[in-house]
Amino acid sequence: MTLRPFVRMNGAGNDFVVVNALETPFAPTDAEARAIADREAGQGCDQLIAIEPSPTADAFMRVWNADGGQVETCGNALRCVGWLLLESTGKDAVVIDTLGGPTTAWRAESPGRVGSGPGGRREASASEGPTTAARVRVDMGEPGLDWTQVPLAEAMDTRGIELQVGPIDAPLLHTPGAVSMGNPHVVFFTDRQDDAFVRGSGSLVEHHPLFPEGVNVGFAHVLAPDRIRLRVWERGAGLTRACGTGACAALVAAARRGLAVRRAVIETDGGELEIDWDEATGHVFMTGPIEIEGTGMLTI
Repeated sequence: MTLRPFVRMNGAGNDFVVVNALETPFAPTDAEARAIADREAGQGCDQLIAIEPSPTADAFMRVWNADGGQVETCGNALRCVGWLLLESTGKDAVVIDTLGGPTTAWRAESPGRVGSGPGGRREASASEGPTTAARVRVDMGEPGLDWTQVPLAEAMDTRGIELQVGPIDAPLLHTPGAVSMGNPHVVFFTDRQDDAFVRGSGSLVEHHPLFPEGVNVGFAHVLAPDRIRLRVWERGAGLTRACGTGACAALVAAARRGLAVRRAVIETDGGELEIDWDEATGHVFMTGPIEIEGTGMLTI
């Protein structure tokens, strides 16, 4: 039996158990990761995160979904890990490597009682308790827009792929956009966002043969050119309160269809994320909140 300390964090309600593996390796089996993520018998989380050493970055972030499987990356977790590294190193920016590629994180302006000093350093004292108003901005890189990058099982225009849910002559959902944000996404544009519909449709599409690596399924309702309401069925995790890479994918998919501008607020169940698809660099930037909920010990 091994005991490992952890930090419980969330980014816009998407919650994580984060383990420091910079000095002591942390390599749970799929079953152990599943047990930790179990909300009834374990600690309970959407994703289990390990912060590991990296030869090319400030750290490597490894991600297990609630089903125990490893995935490429997680946008909300990148902000949480970014904040931990910014605090521990005192740097103005940190680079985090993932299976989906590297990203850079910075502090963003934080409303409330957490202030920023010179160089973005936090001025609030440790006695204030959990950081409930901290905000982090991350460079999510360029979106993958070719069918081979998503990936899809066959060549298609990813602005609107040949996929529908429901009867052939009256589909409930159809022609979603497909985007890779280091992990695969499809985005349906619909005002149907109730739990039953998202769960039923999302679980069906997640394992569709068109997606050889599975897929995260977004349900986006464009409220205005600069505001989108989003719910996401996450591959291997189910319906979560927010999905950072899903928010990025929704903005990209909407902008490519002319439904939104390149900078918008994405409303999720857990809060708002600001997504900016920069025209000059082609990179997608995400800004949003992080919160430390507490600490504890894992029994492995």
